[in-house]
Amino acid sequence: MIRNPILPGFHPDPSILRVGEDYYVATSTFEWMPGVRLHHSRDLVHWRPLGGALTEPRLLDLTGTPDSGGVWAPCLSYADGVFYLVFTNVAGYAGGFWDVPNYVVTATSVEGPWSDPVVLHARGFDPSLFHDEDGRSWLLSNDLDWRPGHHWSAGIIAQEFDRATGKLLGEPVTIFSGTPALYTEGPHLYRRDGWYYLLTAEGGTGWDHQVTVARSRTLLGPYQVDPQTPLVSAAREPRLPLQKAGHGSLVDTPAGEWYLAYLVGRPLTERDECVLGRETALAPVNWTTDGWPRIEGARPALTVPAPDLAPHPWPAEPATDDFDAPVLGPQWSTLRRPFHADWASLHARPGHLRLHGGRSPSSKFDTSLVARRVTAAKCGFAASVEADPRSPQQLAGITAFYNTRNWHYAYLTWREGLGRCLELLSCDRGRLHRPPHTPVPVPPTGPVHLRADLDLPDLRFSWSLDGQDWQRLGSALDARILSDEHAIEASPEGVFQIWGFTGAFVGLWSHDLSGNAMPADFAHATYTA
Repeated sequence: MIRNPILPGFHPDPSILRVGEDYYVATSTFEWMPGVRLHHSRDLVHWRPLGGALTEPRLLDLTGTPDSGGVWAPCLSYADGVFYLVFTNVAGYAGGFWDVPNYVVTATSVEGPWSDPVVLHARGFDPSLFHDEDGRSWLLSNDLDWRPGHHWSAGIIAQEFDRATGKLLGEPVTIFSGTPALYTEGPHLYRRDGWYYLLTAEGGTGWDHQVTVARSRTLLGPYQVDPQTPLVSAAREPRLPLQKAGHGSLVDTPAGEWYLAYLVGRPLTERDECVLGRETALAPVNWTTDGWPRIEGARPALTVPAPDLAPHPWPAEPATDDFDAPVLGPQWSTLRRPFHADWASLHARPGHLRLHGGRSPSSKFDTSLVARRVTAAKCGFAASVEADPRSPQQLAGITAFYNTRNWHYAYLTWREGLGRCLELLSCDRGRLHRPPHTPVPVPPTGPVHLRADLDLPDLRFSWSLDGQDWQRLGSALDARILSDEHAIEASPEGVFQIWGFTGAFVGLWSHDLSGNAMPADFAHATYTA
């Protein structure tokens, strides 16, 4: 059986691809580096992380990117021995305008190296590439309308893409205007038995999300909507454990079995916060005699039959990262800037991750945060930190993090009258506050162990000097602030100013607001779920 979600935690907008016997999924990463997270499978049951595709400023610049901006809905495709990756780097979305340049990079291996990005257009987001049987390729995306009084989603456009030059040809053509579900986006195009099948995401990426299917005999339409649409949705079934089902892409096996990769969310209770973010699930697809794809019940399921493929499990990821590898593991991400020796190192002190203190927790520039996705409602994260703070301007510790406006932080710092000590700080929709606790003095030198235990909706921090005798630091904190639902903020007129599209992280954080880049050494980072 396939157990959903196949990619737990923040893994939205899946683009699934088969090349021979290998299956790949690319997912959105927004403001996190490396950009475009990739996973690999041989049986659609077991998946291993490959890390991110866009690993350096040459490929992706997220400097100053707004919360939930950055890389939206990438599409991974393959033609004539070359992988194509198209993606949007969203630079702005507030106030009614959209800054959404789209790019394409190529590689002969899915693990790179990837070519320099070529800019395509900025008319809309969620780009995808379709490679037709006649050798021509087409770029699809949604079409944005910024004008007041107009719905922002103006349908799906297609434009020919020249693979030889990486350039667009001709002018874009609107091929699909969407359905009354609105918010038409996330297009993916397929050809089967003489039909072009267009999959789109509709209904918004919340409770009313869905996958819509339409088909045409010609690529540029007109497209007829499946009379039994949606292909999958949980909009009318709020009690299902998997919600927000939508934004899907199709893949087939060598034996002709079809599957849909799509996003889901797992609310804490009915229509409650989805702290784990939007995740990736799979569903088997059957085709009717008159040529329409169908999913049983048209709703998401926790378990579904696996394809007839030989099982191919991967070695389990060790619970503890001792930071003794030459490069950072694929489970880790960094915020807005790539892992680089000018602020982070695995070599300065063997067996440790050294982070030089970056800018403030609210900054969208030069943040020193190395974090990993929260993948389960009950999990723990622990690490030791060693630093020599000399003022309250210097902090280093562990965090449960959503974005610059929503996080909890247990950290080592310095306080008048106490010297080196442990404290707590939280931020809720941009409002800083100190949770009730007593600062804990610790020895002036040596490592301090910190732990975060999530049992949603509660988060508890603990500390220890030896990693065994743990003591609580403060009381339970509300982890529901680490969710899409909580993060979204709109103006009084209903215009969204801050989106929430990611998910909860736990990580290692270091700040030096004095600008002296205090080094903090982290060791034995352990994640258990």
